[in-house]
Amino acid sequence: MKKPILSHKGIARFVLLPIILTLFVFSVANASVKLLDTVQQDPVVIGRWDLTVDKDGKSLPSWLEVQKSGSHHILIGRFVYAFGSARPISEIKQNDGKYSFSIPPQWEPGTRNMDFEFETIGDNIKGTMVYTDGKTYSFTGVRAPLIERSKAPVWGVPVKLFNGKDITGWHTDGKNQWIVESGILRSPHSGANLITDKAFTDFKLHIEFRYKQGSNSGVYLRGRYEVQIIDTKSGEPEPINNQFSAIYGFLPPSKMMAKDPGQWQSYDITLVGRLVTIVANGETVICKQVIPGITGGALNSKEGEPGPLLIQGDHGPIDYRNIIITPMK
Repeated sequence: MKKPILSHKGIARFVLLPIILTLFVFSVANASVKLLDTVQQDPVVIGRWDLTVDKDGKSLPSWLEVQKSGSHHILIGRFVYAFGSARPISEIKQNDGKYSFSIPPQWEPGTRNMDFEFETIGDNIKGTMVYTDGKTYSFTGVRAPLIERSKAPVWGVPVKLFNGKDITGWHTDGKNQWIVESGILRSPHSGANLITDKAFTDFKLHIEFRYKQGSNSGVYLRGRYEVQIIDTKSGEPEPINNQFSAIYGFLPPSKMMAKDPGQWQSYDITLVGRLVTIVANGETVICKQVIPGITGGALNSKEGEPGPLLIQGDHGPIDYRNIIITPMK
């Protein structure tokens, strides 16, 4: 059979086709590299940071979150100081490798803003804070750990943390006002917080409490995450993130289960890594939600470590009973 003879046009197509395909593949690869470069150019400051502020010789735990907002790549965030709730940061400005933001006072004395300037080096952060008194304080920090669990927890034996007789197994962070009457652990007036001698990692906690009208307390998981106890029904109005059974300043309850003041109420709390479930008075109000970071009043910002149970005693009279913890094996 006679072989077909390619025309000049056919030869041209035969030669040019692989060249065109090569250029196309190169263009796609180059675009992909540029896209990856764009993603990788996000500043390393994005994320969550566990901070410690050095203020007048005291180490104050704080927390910072930095996010990218919109197509203009504006940096925004949230900040938690040593007290108070998480507050929004409308813009974090970048200049010469350093970052800065300013937030109005919340519970701090004075009226001037708190001004922050900082820089990050890998997974470390350092900077300064100009407080509401106009004085400058330094802070350092590390990138917050994920605290993820790869396996479901295996629970140990339930342990009574309160023996119904005295505060054995607990200590206070100031002058003790806690008393035990008829099997009830009572703080008759504002005073010191009560802290377990032992530290815990993952656990299930059952705790019962009773408050007077307008009173306020809280249970700090690992000494860092406050489950709010407050008279939401008849007390002063609060943002939903700060109300009864919320993770203070972060996670609101899906349903309000607060009873009237003077009645006994209960929380059943499960904490696994950062995932928290809260059952308030028999109703699940938070289900396996991630706690972003420490709340105001935390003992420290060492989120990767075990921590004690802390009961808040500096916000008014409060009663507790039946405090039972089931730690992970």
